[in-house]
Amino acid sequence: MATPYPKMAQWKSAQEFRERLNELALDLPVDDQVLSASEDSPLAQPLRVGEIDVGNRWCIHPMEGWDANSDGSPSEWTLRRWRRFGQSGAKWIWGGEAAAVQPDGRANPHQTMAIPGNQPGLALMLRQLVETHETCFGTSEDLLVGLQLTHSGRFCRPRSKELEPRIAYHHPLLDEKFGIDPVDRQVVWTDAELMKLIDRFVEAAGTAREAGFHFVDIKSCHGYLLHEFLSARSRPGDFGGDFAGRTRLLTTIVGRVREQYPDLMVMVRLGVFDMPPFVTSRERGKPMEFERLLPYGLGFGVNPENPMEYDLTEPLRLIQELCDLGVAAINISAGSPYYNPHMQRPAIFPPSDGYQPPEDPLVGVVRLVRAAHECKRAFPDLPMVGTGYSYLQEFLPQVAQAVVRAGWIDSVGLGRMVLSYPGLPADTLNGRTVVRKQVCRTFSDCTTAPRNGMVSGCFPLDPDYRVLPEANRLREIKRS
Repeated sequence: MATPYPKMAQWKSAQEFRERLNELALDLPVDDQVLSASEDSPLAQPLRVGEIDVGNRWCIHPMEGWDANSDGSPSEWTLRRWRRFGQSGAKWIWGGEAAAVQPDGRANPHQTMAIPGNQPGLALMLRQLVETHETCFGTSEDLLVGLQLTHSGRFCRPRSKELEPRIAYHHPLLDEKFGIDPVDRQVVWTDAELMKLIDRFVEAAGTAREAGFHFVDIKSCHGYLLHEFLSARSRPGDFGGDFAGRTRLLTTIVGRVREQYPDLMVMVRLGVFDMPPFVTSRERGKPMEFERLLPYGLGFGVNPENPMEYDLTEPLRLIQELCDLGVAAINISAGSPYYNPHMQRPAIFPPSDGYQPPEDPLVGVVRLVRAAHECKRAFPDLPMVGTGYSYLQEFLPQVAQAVVRAGWIDSVGLGRMVLSYPGLPADTLNGRTVVRKQVCRTFSDCTTAPRNGMVSGCFPLDPDYRVLPEANRLREIKRS
């Protein structure tokens, strides 16, 4: 089924792009020209985060590579990716990697782990990134690097492609979508188990600190465990029910890490809104039937009367509590790559377990940018990173520069764009023309590959991935 939406590549100028935005009634600033660092680009301005003056406004998001060794230590593919982060020119590496705090919490059997036995591996990843950055840019004194700590919860796959879920509560739509028995109590965390999990997060933070990272990110987004707890209204006990209960797991971990390691910055990548899960299909995406569940109490940051709309009342309240606990920065995200990918990573081409886009992906981009702007407006002194820019393709630098200049966000985060084009930040800051053949076209191969047990990377545009045997297998999967 061909997408009904025009592709980004057809707009040849900022004015043409603005006209398309106007057709869609979307408010998104777009600069005509991209300035270099020597021309006082907003993207080249330093940003104070904790005690560090971060050298520019580009940030690299954390990603799962599906390419670590079985013990969580980095493979050569992992190290290659971290060296490319160092080459990128971005001065804020937000996690770089999603590292599981215990083996059964991995999203795949080859996920990096933040466990004591892998401390040397984590240190090697960091060292190769920093050394590469110093070789390319002369100094790392203005470079801020952290490690994302996670437990995959409902989406654990620690041994194979088969789910081994551990959930906060039974969600009627997600249980149906992912084949979880709605009366199985064994998959639901007990409060006693959660107390042990908190210890694992604290231990993982100490491991990251010993490896040399400036900060840890306590991952609370994309439907993974800590994010799922934020909507656990039906859960009894200390970690569910009211707002204080639903946020207790996250705030307790943050508080414990801050108390035990006061010299280690703590940050949170936060999913500030969600939507109902969508139906996997080859047709235009549509949500699973949720009307019988209204008012909708199964999401965080959603309008309970219309869960297709976001409501930031609770997310803003949570950000205030995180500030009070000493969180140094927030990375704003939304949705989930597993059940509503069009809102979490807008794309023209869906992953193999997705659906055709239900809206022009520009609508999803602006939704993410707008939500981050609202959060930034509410907390002007808290450093924040924005998400969702890769779909903008050639116009990414023009929009990034414009939103930073306007104060909509402090730093622009890049995810899949860096897999195909790691040098984008350096090119923009040095006044070089964007290399069109490296620009991410949101083919979603970096998602389809790991969904089918392969490493994640840009198979269409990265020459090292393009020649792998998995590239042929991926093309067969897409054709079928």
